[in-house]
Amino acid sequence: QVQLVESGGGLVQAGGSLRLSCAASGTIFSINAMGWYRQAPEKQRELVARISAGGNTNYAESVKGQFIISRDNAKNTVYLQMNSLKPEDTAVYYCNALVYSDSKGPLRVYWGQGTQVTVSS
Repeated sequence: QVQLVESGGGLVQAGGSLRLSCAASGTIFSINAMGWYRQAPEKQRELVARISAGGNTNYAESVKGQFIISRDNAKNTVYLQMNSLKPEDTAVYYCNALVYSDSKGPLRVYWGQGTQVTVSS
């Protein structure tokens, strides 16, 4: 079993910054991609950013140039640096990870419990 624990959410004024962290623990052989998603009230969950094991990244168009995703493979942790925050960035942010628990697979998807980010105008 694998657990993902997010931290770093909170309330911030528009234009401010927050840094989210998500640490994976448990039975981990290796972690493939890790990512951040968000879900605003009455909206579907959407991809914010994703990073491969090798460090390749991709972002939603709405956050390009504003958010930066990174990871520390030694710590099984992914980060999301969020800058110039806007009220429309308000959402619950979830991390996920594609994990091999042993050398023979399978690859499983795990999700964190979510962390609230609220941006006031």
